[in-house]
Amino acid sequence: MSSAIYPSLKGKRVVITGGGSGIGAGLVAGFVRQGAEVIFLDIVDEDSNALVAQLSDGAAIAPVYRRCDLMDLAGLKAVLAEIGDIDVLVNNAGNDDRHSLADLTPEYWDNRIGVNLRHMVFAAQAVAPGMARRGGGAIINFGSISWHLGLEDLVLYETAKAGIEGMTRALARELGPDDIRVTCVVPGNVKTKRQEKWYTPEGEAEIVKAQCLKGRILPDNVAALVLFLASDDASLCTGHEYWIDAGWR
Repeated sequence: MSSAIYPSLKGKRVVITGGGSGIGAGLVAGFVRQGAEVIFLDIVDEDSNALVAQLSDGAAIAPVYRRCDLMDLAGLKAVLAEIGDIDVLVNNAGNDDRHSLADLTPEYWDNRIGVNLRHMVFAAQAVAPGMARRGGGAIINFGSISWHLGLEDLVLYETAKAGIEGMTRALARELGPDDIRVTCVVPGNVKTKRQEKWYTPEGEAEIVKAQCLKGRILPDNVAALVLFLASDDASLCTGHEYWIDAGWR
């Protein structure tokens, strides 16, 4: 697909969590094409190193992979301090492993909230002062259509994703005086390798049938929305959710 080029993103310092594969890899590629300085965090070394190699050839600024376990908040804070002040944070990382209510434990609650919500709050806390020093910035959080639809076997994932929308609104209000915009992207069903674990071709066909638009959503489609929200063209967009679900909901 052809994509817009946003002059305001050229040279911007961008951190993307969970950038090594799936939607995250599409985000990394999108910002690299804009000429941004991209640092992405992940724990999947093979995929992440392959992505760097793939995108570095011909890039104005080659992306940088930093291994970081987002469950380790002290480690996350240290990595972000080493990276220094940034302009854009994309809180993309999450995990949608299926689980039933009967199997939940307090320990699994803590784990799922940690992997899907907690790191977003503390990443925002860590980068906000630097964004203020640079005259403003953008924090883009990833929500999910799942809790809006009440999908099965995702109670903790959906709880976390609902919380992300509330967090987005609260942070937008708190950080607005420093010209830091905080938004939430809500994707529908995005075609990635990971999603093959959950959906058969027949299942995918049912989702497409329920959509207003009949195409499959790809990481590049999601990246196009994120790039807009990160750019100066979205200078007065904050505190809201922005959907890319082909009209599924």
